[in-house]
Amino acid sequence: MTTDAAEPVLLPPPAAGDPATRRERTGWYFYDWANSAFSTTVVTAFLGPYLTHVAEQAQDADQNVSLLGLHFAAGSLFPYTTSLSVVLQVFLLPVVGALADRSHRKKQLLALFAYLGAAATIGLVFLTGDRYALGAALFLIANLAFGGSVVVYNSFLPQISDENERDAVSSRGWAFGYLGGGLLFLLNVVAVVVLGSSDDKLLDIARWSLVSAGVWWAVFTTFPLLWLRNRPATGGEHRGNPLLDGFVQLGRTLRSLKAYPLTLFFLIAFLIYNDGIQTVIAMAGTYASGELGFDSKVTMPVILMVQFMAFGGAMLMGAIAKRVGAWKTVLGSLAIWAVIVIAAYFLPANKVLPFVILGAAIGIVLGGSQALSRSLFSQLIPKGKEGEYFGLYEISDKGTSWLGPLLFGFVYDQTHSYRPAIVSLIVFFVFGFVALLAVPMRRAITAAGNTPPRLL
Repeated sequence: MTTDAAEPVLLPPPAAGDPATRRERTGWYFYDWANSAFSTTVVTAFLGPYLTHVAEQAQDADQNVSLLGLHFAAGSLFPYTTSLSVVLQVFLLPVVGALADRSHRKKQLLALFAYLGAAATIGLVFLTGDRYALGAALFLIANLAFGGSVVVYNSFLPQISDENERDAVSSRGWAFGYLGGGLLFLLNVVAVVVLGSSDDKLLDIARWSLVSAGVWWAVFTTFPLLWLRNRPATGGEHRGNPLLDGFVQLGRTLRSLKAYPLTLFFLIAFLIYNDGIQTVIAMAGTYASGELGFDSKVTMPVILMVQFMAFGGAMLMGAIAKRVGAWKTVLGSLAIWAVIVIAAYFLPANKVLPFVILGAAIGIVLGGSQALSRSLFSQLIPKGKEGEYFGLYEISDKGTSWLGPLLFGFVYDQTHSYRPAIVSLIVFFVFGFVALLAVPMRRAITAAGNTPPRLL
């Protein structure tokens, strides 16, 4: 499907069914390289502990802070903000997806959301003192923009790969992203280890690491904008206000799901189990510092290891999927995730080796479970509706979840311990496994009007 020919400088827009060039696919991979800096450096590593520290500077005698008229434990601010951002994404992302399908300017939509998110991330340079409300607001904007950009990005996948290539292309994109996010994170970890001689210096490094993720995101978004090609709209042209048209199309999308009940059932299963995955990743740094007693000189190298293990894990699970099928591979990964959260509950405080071993296990299953889920879902989308369906999918995709952080924050709020909070996430993997097991994938793909791959 790919070609080795160089793409001319002035190339007419490709037809909807034109094969992707190698350069175009490379451009698509590069957006994962660009945005993974936000997932890794901001969501997973630095912002949770740093924002919690800022909130603790303003907490009252009961260790509570106030925001939007609500009072809650300072340690719950980050999970609650994450949860709120995804509740808002429930309304935003499907509309973005509908717009992507009805526009032949997907690259411009990608640029809008990517640069907005990068700017909000760079704005975290002002997160100092007790400005926890500013930090929450900037993260809210950045996470919303991040989700919108990934919806547009994912909608390119069915246009640059066919049904038999999609597992490999999706896995390669995730793997490329883990390398990019891991490389920036490596630089930040070096700064922590070499320059973090005091608590004040560690806090400064954390703040500038957050800023570096925004700069990285903005700079490397240039490559997909140069190399990806706008294609004809797949969902029909909009006739009026594009935003209003997007809401109208969203209503049609939700109604059309009744005709594809198996697609809807898979989506529900994914939203359940991936909410658990994303919560584990997002709260890992908070759990390590708040419960296990590790400072950033321990947690950051382990999180770095997870990124590079995830690269290998994505490729490994992609290879396993070629032998046993993506559906079975994802089911196996969910069983491992359940074991991981149970093991996390029993991790001893201040013991580095068990923490490292658990991080390695997370890395192995992380990339593959997400990449293969994306490729499976792409097979269940009726042609011409890729953007709007991925808008629904992205509600709990890369770096976004809401029920998990809400449960995590609530359990911590009630117990003031992160151990019951982390083990409570097992419900997502148990129910997600059962729901995914009940989906007849081959029949579901055929019902969506697509051709099943040779092996599921």
